[in-house]
Amino acid sequence: MRRPLVLTGPPAVGKSATGEWLARQRPRGAYIDVDDVRGLVVAGHEAPWRGSEGAAQSLLGAANAAALARNFLASGFDVVVVDVLTPRTATAYRERLSGCLVVRLVVDLAEARRRAGTRPVWLTAEEFSLLHERDALDPPGVDLTVDVTAMDLPAQRAAVAELWAAHPL
Repeated sequence: MRRPLVLTGPPAVGKSATGEWLARQRPRGAYIDVDDVRGLVVAGHEAPWRGSEGAAQSLLGAANAAALARNFLASGFDVVVVDVLTPRTATAYRERLSGCLVVRLVVDLAEARRRAGTRPVWLTAEEFSLLHERDALDPPGVDLTVDVTAMDLPAQRAAVAELWAAHPL
């Protein structure tokens, strides 16, 4: 088994496409997209960047994702968690998901916009830019940062797979 991997970065950096692919490559792999976990709140949901309630729900999403990850780990699964972290949620993962490897993917804004144009985007243009600005100005505490601007998706996946394999517990 490998240590749990937490992938972070702003929108359209390739977290989901990389994370799910990595989990599928393992003999027993689990993929946790924290957007899906936060989506379980069906009444009173707030986006993570919207005020104190959004921040509280973001922390709750991290706590719930970490609990899921611990359950999968206890059952012998390798785990990849994908979330847009803040310094506070990065700390929450460190406290609740022992030994996790936190990898931040970064991409320049022009490339992020190009990538976003190839898939459905659920954010407004303002939210998209805000999340990129926040990530650049107040990055979460991570173990490794990988600039994937010049990488296509297969190269990005390979680079992260190599990092994950090179950092055992």
